[in-house]
Amino acid sequence: MIRMVSFFGVLFCCILLNTARGQVCSDKMADSAVKALYKNLFTLQHQFTIFGHQDALAYGVGWKGISKQSDVKSVAGDYPGIYGWDIGHLELQSLNNIDNVSFRKMKQYIREGYQRGGVITISWHLHNPLTGGSSWDTTHGTIASILPGGNKHELFKTWLDRVAAFMNGLKDNNGQFIPVLFRPFHELTGNWFWWCKNVSTAVEFRSLWRFSVNYLRKDKGIHHLLYVYNTANFDNDADFLERYPGDDVVDLVSFDMYQHGKKEDKQEFIDAMRKQIRILCNVAAEKNKIAALAETGMEAVPDNEWWTGVLWPVIKDFPLSYVLVWRNHGYMQPKKKMHYYAPYPGQLSADNFKKFTTNPRILLEKGVKMKKVYQ
Repeated sequence: MIRMVSFFGVLFCCILLNTARGQVCSDKMADSAVKALYKNLFTLQHQFTIFGHQDALAYGVGWKGISKQSDVKSVAGDYPGIYGWDIGHLELQSLNNIDNVSFRKMKQYIREGYQRGGVITISWHLHNPLTGGSSWDTTHGTIASILPGGNKHELFKTWLDRVAAFMNGLKDNNGQFIPVLFRPFHELTGNWFWWCKNVSTAVEFRSLWRFSVNYLRKDKGIHHLLYVYNTANFDNDADFLERYPGDDVVDLVSFDMYQHGKKEDKQEFIDAMRKQIRILCNVAAEKNKIAALAETGMEAVPDNEWWTGVLWPVIKDFPLSYVLVWRNHGYMQPKKKMHYYAPYPGQLSADNFKKFTTNPRILLEKGVKMKKVYQ
């Protein structure tokens, strides 16, 4: 009996130790609000999932630049709990980002969302530093050219300097830094960006990630970022982790996957998503990291029950800190089609989305604020 009690005592202590270890972010010098956000996201993911939307405050279907507007809020009565933004073109010193959002206005939107209690995540569709082409220019040798010793290394450092300056400009009304979930070099297992696995080695990618994080932390003194490792499709744990740069430079693990094709194919999508989320959550548990579905959705949401009939069955059994759907561009003239991923008033799935957001396990902005994630 004594041995049995001792065994369970040790087991209980190990569980507590493992949980506590998981509640510490990778940056030992992180700001207090960043540490609190990490700890709270780590804990909350076992009970709740935050719903997010890309560019939610900047524009939507049929509108742009209207103060305090949001398609999500117009349908559900509340803002998304997590706001996605992208700083592509910042490296070029452009006034607007890749989706034509003013960087000046972006800072304002980020501040507004944070002050109301929302969480901020930022991705970076950066140009190809070797060729000057877009993110989708998959010229071989690009990563090698920007690593130390490469002929574009100094240029890349200049780009990181501009990222650091932007991040340093993200402060709340009291002058305190706003915590950010930074998701660079995303969808790394794909074959469409210059940092993807088809045009670089695993060693090169890991070196790129580690150099970028350490440069921002040590050289630029940026300590209000949590780093999000993000893939596209993968088959197993080893596939997901092939390019993983190390626990000391990663805080969240995530992937992106969208439903394409006909709405009738939804079961195939659900099964594929659940398989990958199961792997993701196993990796997150093993490494004591936070898990997230960083991008998902179905363009134009043609299924009137997509939210409760597809997205909820996908995520309901897993500890995911957040799920984010992509932006509501509206009508795309060059492609002559509608491009959006969250409903707007009158859209086919709007009523179902409202039902989805009333699920007590789904958090919009007011729900996130109530959880006091920055304390």
